[in-house]
Amino acid sequence: MLYLSTRGDPGRKHFCEILLEGLAPDGGLYLPERYPQVDAAALARWRQVFNQGAAGGYAALAFEVLSLYIDDIPPADLRALCEKTYTEAVYGTPQIVPLKKLEAGFYLEALSNGPTLAFKDMAMQLLGNLFEYELARRGEELNILGATSGDTGSAAEYAMRGKKGVRVFMLSPHGRMSPFQQAQMFSLMDENIHNIAIEGVFDDCQDIVKNVSNDLAFKRGHKIGTVNSINWARLLAQVVYYFAGYFQATTKDAERVSFTVPSGNFGNVCAGHVARQMGLPIEQLVVATNENDVLDEFFRTGVYRVRASADTHETSSPSMDISKASNFERFVFDLLGRDGPRVKALFGEALAREGSFNLSADAAFSDAATRYGFCSGKSTHQNRLDTIRDIFKRHGVMIDTHTADGVKVAREHIDAAVPMIVLETALPIKFAETIVEALGQQPHRPPQFEGIEDLPKRVQVMPASTAVVQAFIAEHCARA
Repeated sequence: MLYLSTRGDPGRKHFCEILLEGLAPDGGLYLPERYPQVDAAALARWRQVFNQGAAGGYAALAFEVLSLYIDDIPPADLRALCEKTYTEAVYGTPQIVPLKKLEAGFYLEALSNGPTLAFKDMAMQLLGNLFEYELARRGEELNILGATSGDTGSAAEYAMRGKKGVRVFMLSPHGRMSPFQQAQMFSLMDENIHNIAIEGVFDDCQDIVKNVSNDLAFKRGHKIGTVNSINWARLLAQVVYYFAGYFQATTKDAERVSFTVPSGNFGNVCAGHVARQMGLPIEQLVVATNENDVLDEFFRTGVYRVRASADTHETSSPSMDISKASNFERFVFDLLGRDGPRVKALFGEALAREGSFNLSADAAFSDAATRYGFCSGKSTHQNRLDTIRDIFKRHGVMIDTHTADGVKVAREHIDAAVPMIVLETALPIKFAETIVEALGQQPHRPPQFEGIEDLPKRVQVMPASTAVVQAFIAEHCARA
């Protein structure tokens, strides 16, 4: 399996090359040359492999999915990496991602059972093991530069702490994460973990990561890689739980399901797009946004319009306070018939020049819904409060603010004949202030996180400057 850039670079690379690289040299994102097809026989076999989530079933399913895309890691090693990653000891349940039935045909898929209580653990734990494996095989080191709006950072740092040959430099928007999210990251004292709070919003952090990745001399000289979902390996690992959710919600392989995905950077739902392209019987992929509704606007109108930092709302679902959805480029590449030069003109030129592009008049735009199954909706702070209260009152289930966005939008797209699965994004404790506002009580706090907000913190506050961040990285690399 070879990988290409969404912006038309003629080069083709193997999985382990792009694992350590991040963005393509032309600034594009990597995608496989083709999506492997899972026919009815393979789907039936994978259902047996998953075995209704019996111990080891999820790891075995992960191996089946990943092995279609990874041919430069020996199968025995890849299987061992999956088995090392997806264990009941780490995730607290043999199913790893169990479904919670709220009512007939309406489910939550629990993705927050990992070490940092957020869905990002599902991919990041695997990515940490892949990095360590490949770097050891090469005898190399890697400096990971990442950006987080809340959950990616802690998931990456917990996955990479203590890993041989890996240093992490994680950018976050200063003062814009919940106290729990900040504490999870900033309380880590591991020597290979460096937290940088950027005076700006998440998009400023993400821009710096992209700028550094596009500075090829610096990137190569300092061995820069990324853990954001611009890294294909992150997105690929997320494909697995769409299959696992499907197998738990159905009994026959001819049945169809829909998924609703709270979305900011489009990586989580883009994994669903990949699963659907592979042949998973997905009826709809419902994109749920908060007040930062760039994606909802596109799927309603065909206009993709990024917001400036000053126009990016600070909300009670902060991990979705994003106005530049990086992974959206991957979907547009497929939507436009994999026309790399056109994607480059849109994402590399039109956005830089005008801050938007408009596909409403393009015949392909209707394919977003009819061919690819996408639809969308928006949720506000009041919607979140109402949804959290309703789900708790009716089902006794406490959900976090982002999952509440998903539930609210999912209800607007329910088809009685098709099960709807909402992807849970985090445990409520990560956003306790809003939970208290909605329910008048504190959410459950796992014992290992008692008093985390009071621990000493190690973080550097910096301006939104690529040069300043590069200097910080260079200084720490020189010390090593």
